[in-house]
Amino acid sequence: MDATLSNIDLQRSNYDVDAIRADFPILASEFNGYPLTFLDSGASAQKPECVLRRMDDVYRRSYANVHRGAYALSQAATDYYEGARKTVARYLNARSDDEIVFTHNVTAAINLVAHSYGRRFMERGDEVIISQMEHHANIVPWQLLRDEIGIELKVAPIDEAGNLLLDQLAEMFSHKTKLVSLTHVSNVLGTIVPIKKVIDLAHERDIPVLIDGAQGIVHTRVDVQDLDAEFYAFTGHKLYGPSGIGVLYGKKDLLNTMPPYQGGGDMIERVTFEKTTYRDAPARFEAGTPPFVEAAGLAAAIDYVDEIGMENISSHEQELLNYATERLNEVDGITIYGEAQHKAGIISFTLDKVHPHDIATIVDSRGVSVRAGHHCAQPLMDWYGVAATTRASFGMYSNKQDVDALVDGLKYVKEIFS
Repeated sequence: MDATLSNIDLQRSNYDVDAIRADFPILASEFNGYPLTFLDSGASAQKPECVLRRMDDVYRRSYANVHRGAYALSQAATDYYEGARKTVARYLNARSDDEIVFTHNVTAAINLVAHSYGRRFMERGDEVIISQMEHHANIVPWQLLRDEIGIELKVAPIDEAGNLLLDQLAEMFSHKTKLVSLTHVSNVLGTIVPIKKVIDLAHERDIPVLIDGAQGIVHTRVDVQDLDAEFYAFTGHKLYGPSGIGVLYGKKDLLNTMPPYQGGGDMIERVTFEKTTYRDAPARFEAGTPPFVEAAGLAAAIDYVDEIGMENISSHEQELLNYATERLNEVDGITIYGEAQHKAGIISFTLDKVHPHDIATIVDSRGVSVRAGHHCAQPLMDWYGVAATTRASFGMYSNKQDVDALVDGLKYVKEIFS
């Protein structure tokens, strides 16, 4: 990364959150006379200046459709796009760039696997195992496949703290189990699932694994060769990159056994009215004009995260999570959902006699942005017996002042409803 694009001093050993915050223009905003306290990074993270500049530069100086032009602009745009694929492959430690498929988001990536891999390798009565804490994006695609071909969906349980019960998961495997599809980090509870252990358990029985890494990629380093999962999916907008770009990592040999999920231009070898032949992965899964400007932005975001260091980010967020948990417990009537042994920077909670949407609305009047609702995890809400929670989620730029502003806002809520 060009050092001029960042305020980070690479020689500093301490995590300088103020310097990081200076790289995110929106964090200088004020709302209702209060400084912005952004605590909804779990839904979509803010963007550093280098991402904004990279995308602006492509639009201003290198914009043309990729893969289709012999002229300089098209070649430059193609270089950005395929360069982004190499950046993602490096970041995930994939064996090959060909194992990186660009999608619109993680939801699209899971749908791709469900409807391409699922239709090719599953039949009526086969089983897919998910968990109690899945996002709808890792539930609904499998239900669609169930309704279409008759597979069965099995749900691995959790305990009250939000820990995945590995022993009970292991007992669910059968000769009909054709895939395990689990979240890496719960978007509601913050639980960090021991996915390496899950993958090992599945592979002992020759069962492939898909990991929904929408939250995992943000909070921990991911090495797909070490994990050895068949598929790992994530989205750009949570990793400080743009919306409209996602990634499906898949083992190359497996991807090439899967039929195209969508048809159109650029994913074909040859088309006649009688027959079409398809390119190898990843091209066979990237029909039409791809989000190449967004891919360039994602590459810039990955470079930025790499510059700071995911280990440093994780340590900062863990410190902040501990501080926030302690401070939130000062608020009378609060209940925190999710106290797993290993947890990322996400806290969901309720307040006695106050609806989560009222909480979010009131603290927003003081500049504090939090999420309220079921967080696209209604089955998990049902399991806990609540309709909704309020959720605070941290990013690399979050600080203790953000936590203090949230706590002050919650105390203000309590005054209103007292």
